[in-house]
Amino acid sequence: QDHVCSLPKVPFRGAPCSDAAGRQVPYATIMKQVNSSLSGVLWDEAQKAPFYEYKDSVGQFHQVWFDDPHSISLKAAYVKSRGLRGIGMWNGNSLDYSREAVAEQQTQAMWQALTP
Repeated sequence: QDHVCSLPKVPFRGAPCSDAAGRQVPYATIMKQVNSSLSGVLWDEAQKAPFYEYKDSVGQFHQVWFDDPHSISLKAAYVKSRGLRGIGMWNGNSLDYSREAVAEQQTQAMWQALTP
């Protein structure tokens, strides 16, 4: 309800909401799943990040947060505007490096977003 998804507090390296409570999903999976999700792409203005919601085959509700070229470009522009030395992306190897045309476009857009 109201796009609030609570993670159980699972202590892991000092962070209560971490990969101990959730898991990483490859970008290719996200891009395929978002179109058939319950919500479609939603945007969180405070985090400047997209997310979507879906129910699995047993009716369990899930919320998936990710970065896309738009959210990455906003973060890269922030870094540049503050004169910071750089930006990094968590798990760039989770992008889809297959030779499919759509995957190549998505991956190229993500890397280009790092340089505003």
